[in-house]
Amino acid sequence: MIGTIRTVCAVVAAALATLALAPVHYAALHLGFPGKGFAPRLWHRAVVRVLGVRVHVTGAMSAERPLFIASNHISWLDIMVIGSVAPVSFISKSELAGWPGIGWLARMQRSVFIERQNKRKSGEQASEIGRRLKEGDVMVLFAEGTTSDGNMVLPFKSTLFGAAKLVLDEGAVERVVVQPLAVAYTRLHGLPMNRRHRPMVSWIGDADLVPQIRSVLREGGIDAQVSFGEPFEFTPATNRKAICARAEAAVRGLHRKALRDPA
Repeated sequence: MIGTIRTVCAVVAAALATLALAPVHYAALHLGFPGKGFAPRLWHRAVVRVLGVRVHVTGAMSAERPLFIASNHISWLDIMVIGSVAPVSFISKSELAGWPGIGWLARMQRSVFIERQNKRKSGEQASEIGRRLKEGDVMVLFAEGTTSDGNMVLPFKSTLFGAAKLVLDEGAVERVVVQPLAVAYTRLHGLPMNRRHRPMVSWIGDADLVPQIRSVLREGGIDAQVSFGEPFEFTPATNRKAICARAEAAVRGLHRKALRDPA
């Protein structure tokens, strides 16, 4: 009964936040009003609160631009958790664009949708990400290319760093700043999560999304930790695979530390 009440309240609160903030965000994007990142960040903060997710932050997002953030990926919650602490946009898989409600929200967040299996569109998609980076938008890449169970960081895919490389090849900027970021879910109702509990939050592979969302809504009381690592430069002389390996190692270390010493 309590879980059902929590679910209904969370859905209603999220809907009200969307109705209140969507016009503000639309005006900022299409009518030239200032503060295009304000409404999404406020929306994410409101939603994580009604979901019962407490977000803890270590480190800080770099002030340098262009900025490309490389993160691990565990759950649909990651977008809201990261979006609640920093004004960012996401690089998302193309399937997300067609999902009812969620696709619309992703577009409002100014996500860039990529078709990883369509090689013919890879250049066009990388160009869009590169343009956004040059304009000063902070782009978040889930560099594993899939989701994990929350207990470990999967290998990063170097091909997903191609957009940052493209910006450099075009000569528009001399370097792109890459910053590692780790998301970890550390506590459930105030108690440290273990390997058995973390998959409750994760959204793995082709698992149905709706039951997973319902499970999180009913449970609540989740602590998430967002850890920003030290940024480093990606220059024309840098090897893309070396950058990928460096980012992976940093995220892996940040994630391990968050699980070992939760906030």
